Amino acid sequence: MLIRTDETADVGTPTGKMRVYLSRPTREGRFPAILLFSEIYQVTQPIRRLAAMIAGQGYLVVIPEVYHEYEPPGCVLSYDNAGTDRGNDLKYLKPIASFDSDNVALIDWLEKHPACSGAFGAFGVCLGGHLSYRAALHPRVQAAACFYATDLHGATLGAGQADDSLARADEIKGDLMMVWGQSDPHVPYAGRRVIRDRLEEAGVKLEWHEVDGQHAFLRDGAPRFDAALFLQAMSWTNTLFQRNFLPRPA
Repeated sequence: MLIRTDETADVGTPTGKMRVYLSRPTREGRFPAILLFSEIYQVTQPIRRLAAMIAGQGYLVVIPEVYHEYEPPGCVLSYDNAGTDRGNDLKYLKPIASFDSDNVALIDWLEKHPACSGAFGAFGVCLGGHLSYRAALHPRVQAAACFYATDLHGATLGAGQADDSLARADEIKGDLMMVWGQSDPHVPYAGRRVIRDRLEEAGVKLEWHEVDGQHAFLRDGAPRFDAALFLQAMSWTNTLFQRNFLPRPA
């Protein structure tokens, strides 16, 4: 399916304008919207290629700049020590309530978008894996794919250590897919067990994958990129979204 990736918009949120990037099919129509959440570096080229991959399956994919309160529109942090330090600082500076109000504002904006069908899903990697999980707390989100979500097991996302993500697991009503690299130092085995135990306890509709990979194994062009795992992960993602968004036989 041919797609276009040249659209941006500035969405109003309670904490200021948020630049978003859209990828969607070129043909006319209304498509399920996928909120795609980036790593701590914001909307890098690998993230935009992920969006294109998903949009090509028939979705309206929207990537928000998660640090819009602190960086100017269009800011992309570098994959180096300085960019990593800045991205990590901001994920602990921004209140978790602001991450949530961004999601509400984005869904409200998409509901009026002429290419949105009114169905919503989420996808995210690293910080974005956690934010995809937070999006799943919204009652409109039917399916969320969360890849190597950081700060979830330790409840350490956001300012003031007010992270209640796992505590609110009972609120997730859609399908949740979580994917982890077994060699990920940010989410060790014990942390993954904390997360899975809580989700099982809450009765979440859960799909769980642990693979022989490292953190950020989806980031193409980087040393930890694993092409075989990338293809497998996209297959899982496509199946998750098809299960929730494709018309079912009567």
